[in-house]
Amino acid sequence: MFANAYRRFRPYLHNTVWIMGEKVLAMGLGLVATVLVARYLGPEGFGTLAYATSLVALFGVTGHLGLHGLVVREIVKKPDLRAETLGTAAFLKFLGVLAGYLALLLYASAYEGLGTVGFSLIAIAGAALLFTPVDVVDYWFNAFVQARYVSIARVSSQLAYVGLTLLFVFLGSGVVMFAVPYLLQALIAATILLLLFRAKAGIRLSAWRFNRTHARDLLKQGWVIYLASFFAVIYLKIDQVMLRWLADSTEVGVYAVAARLSEVWYFIPTAIVASVFPGLIDLRESDEALFTRRLQQLFDSLAMLGMFIALLVIVVAPWLIAWMFGTDYAASAAILVIHTWAAVFIFMRAALSRWILIENALYFSLLTQGLGALSNVVLNYILIPVYGGQGAAWATLVSYAIASFFAVLLYPRTRPVFWLMLKALIAPVRYPLKFLSSR
Repeated sequence: MFANAYRRFRPYLHNTVWIMGEKVLAMGLGLVATVLVARYLGPEGFGTLAYATSLVALFGVTGHLGLHGLVVREIVKKPDLRAETLGTAAFLKFLGVLAGYLALLLYASAYEGLGTVGFSLIAIAGAALLFTPVDVVDYWFNAFVQARYVSIARVSSQLAYVGLTLLFVFLGSGVVMFAVPYLLQALIAATILLLLFRAKAGIRLSAWRFNRTHARDLLKQGWVIYLASFFAVIYLKIDQVMLRWLADSTEVGVYAVAARLSEVWYFIPTAIVASVFPGLIDLRESDEALFTRRLQQLFDSLAMLGMFIALLVIVVAPWLIAWMFGTDYAASAAILVIHTWAAVFIFMRAALSRWILIENALYFSLLTQGLGALSNVVLNYILIPVYGGQGAAWATLVSYAIASFFAVLLYPRTRPVFWLMLKALIAPVRYPLKFLSSR
């Protein structure tokens, strides 16, 4: 029985191992770089850098366009149109990121001023956005459960990023130079992805073509996902930007250390769900009852994993912050404890997002992300002036809970999923009771 199950799930298990292996390695390398840069620059300098990269993430959402899941689905279901799908998606993403980068430069010139450290950081780090259209190659390998190729590209680029960062620390460089590794990382990742696609995909890059009708169809399907992604990025990254507006760069630096440590776990649900997503698409078509059981198991696993991580962080946070970052960042420990509990909802959101795509409940996604973004902005505005970084952490936790759990109850079509998620939240009690009752 176990041998048959292994053979059936082997491609997904191997894909998950590749994704998680790459993320763990990248996390470790990135964490080393973060620790050294944070110690070297101090809270104020590190806060300035974190503010710049948060802005890049906010403006970079213009290149998302809601295409990831849609392109994967198109590649799987429409093999005759694969070259057209890739070419159209890449061109649309390029137009999006170009607009985002120009808007970012306008913001930096108006708010930071031309020639300032802030403007230079934002302009250099933001240039990395121009390489994101190559992400469509990632979608291709995702569709065929071939994460190892994406992992090779990302690990290679991460090594270059960390190496250059360490060099700048060794040379005693100014804060502006620490934006250069972000640009180099994007360039190397894009180059390797294109080379691997050329070697493994069986479709020439020259065969990619843009089709206006196909573009209209993708945008028509994806605009709701795009707006939802826009709102999602707001409540993921607006905290550090608002801390800079309402407090100062030092507070941003203290908060950013906690946020970075909290977010290192976020690759886990992404890796798991990305690997099982193609299988869930097929299962929804063939066996709805089994699809629901698998979805419950997925929610259970993600929720319990998030809880375990949050409990672990409560125990180790004060020691961990002091050991890794020093006494200048002591206030980060309390922020980290609060921020990490958001992982419970973020982990479940990874599965919810795929369910939304499979069921084509895209307007609901827009509603939930919009509520999350609005609540985060409002709570940050209220809490940051009083509680600083801890206020931003509470705003993050509450807004994630609203967007990824409570909002699911509002829409009749998604209410059954709310009960699946509620059962997942009590899974640490359900499973022991089930085990005891079966004995």
